[in-house]
Amino acid sequence: MTFKKLYKPPLLSHQPPPPSTAGNFLPPPPPIDTSLTVSPTLSLTPSNSTTQSQLTNFINTHLKNNLTPNDLLIFLKNHLHHHPKFAHLDLHVFHHAATLDSFRHDHSTYEWMVRTLAITHRLDPLLSVVDFIVSNPCPCSDGIFSCNRTEPIFRFAINAFCNVGRLDDARQVFDKMRKLVDGKPNVAIYNTMIHSCVKYDKFKKGLEFYKRMVDDRVKPDVITFNILINGYFRNSKFELALEVFKEMRVKGCVPNVVTFNTLIKGFFRERRFKEGIGMALEMIELGCGLSSVTCEILINGLTKEGRVSEACDLVLDFSRKRVLPTKFDYYGLIERLCDQGNVVKARLIVDELWENGNAPSSITCTILIEGLRKIRNVESGHELMDKMLKHDIVPDSVTFNCLLSDLCNSGRTSQADKLRMLASEKGVCIDEVSYNMLVFGFTKEKKRKEGIALVDEMLDKEFIHDIGTYNRLMKGLGVR
Repeated sequence: MTFKKLYKPPLLSHQPPPPSTAGNFLPPPPPIDTSLTVSPTLSLTPSNSTTQSQLTNFINTHLKNNLTPNDLLIFLKNHLHHHPKFAHLDLHVFHHAATLDSFRHDHSTYEWMVRTLAITHRLDPLLSVVDFIVSNPCPCSDGIFSCNRTEPIFRFAINAFCNVGRLDDARQVFDKMRKLVDGKPNVAIYNTMIHSCVKYDKFKKGLEFYKRMVDDRVKPDVITFNILINGYFRNSKFELALEVFKEMRVKGCVPNVVTFNTLIKGFFRERRFKEGIGMALEMIELGCGLSSVTCEILINGLTKEGRVSEACDLVLDFSRKRVLPTKFDYYGLIERLCDQGNVVKARLIVDELWENGNAPSSITCTILIEGLRKIRNVESGHELMDKMLKHDIVPDSVTFNCLLSDLCNSGRTSQADKLRMLASEKGVCIDEVSYNMLVFGFTKEKKRKEGIALVDEMLDKEFIHDIGTYNRLMKGLGVR
């Protein structure tokens, strides 16, 4: 059996379009590096129709011949950055501009390029731009002093590498920055480096960088010491963390709320509850002030260990001293008390805290109302709901309807109806379920007039969808 050899047409050679008569700003664009990680918010994948002539025409439309750094910056920000075809060529335009006669990048174009590469996670090209800046400093550095924007530019690059755990690259950028800036770097840059070492479990490197910070005679601040304390705790070196706390006070650095929160959490992690509480009391004595986070650490730490009574006493003590933060939500403590069956105690605590200016959240009230319903203390639940609404604490519709049902079933439909009217004024969604329960409550109590008034309201609100439902409700009320 023989096969016919098919004829293969010759490949057509596509001739490139003739060059533009205008002065071409760019050579042909480079191939796209698909290995780069780019921001999903930018269209960095070029379409097949991207050609040299299109790019050249686009650039020549927006740029003049005597290019200045400000002209290039405006082009990069306003024209190229959001372009669907050419946005990925920003670095190519940046590099090629440096080859033009009489053009020199300054800190504005350097800062834009560094920030753009960092934000779009193109970190390998970012390293090359950093090297370029080192080789070609800003014109502001031509005099005696360096450009005052050099440090912020390098700091942004350092943050980008630290955020993804590329600590060696961050250190490399830091070393290059040290050669360019005058005087000592800002303490915040050292803090960024040390924090990243703690975050990525390389605390030993963080301590080495702290030593370098001291050798460079850069004074640590409270953030530096907070990072070190946290690092020691994360590495189970509790005593060394306390030594850092002592050191910061010797050096005249005043601890802040983050310092105390870190220490309290460390004490509780070591089950040294008395010392953790003592640290909170020291905060108050120093006038630092408790934060909501401080209270959460203390109360949650105690309740998780079953020390609920101790947590209650501590909250009440803080409230009586008027140091309990008004935004602290103590729902966790109330929930634990209700779970243990101490609902009455939970109600007393809420009442006292509320009286002292620490109003409960809607969640706290909901938990307590559910606890009161479980022990069939409907009257107390009704009082709490009424107080909630009068203080503009709006409950969820499920909890509200459940309480209405309990009131109606216990022969207190009139109270339930008054609660319904108050809730409606405060913005609670009164649905057909609420009305049905009230109508059946009045039916059960043989209060025809009140029941008929509610049925009329249901008609007005279009809660009765058919004649059968209407007849059933009216028949229950004794209306034929």
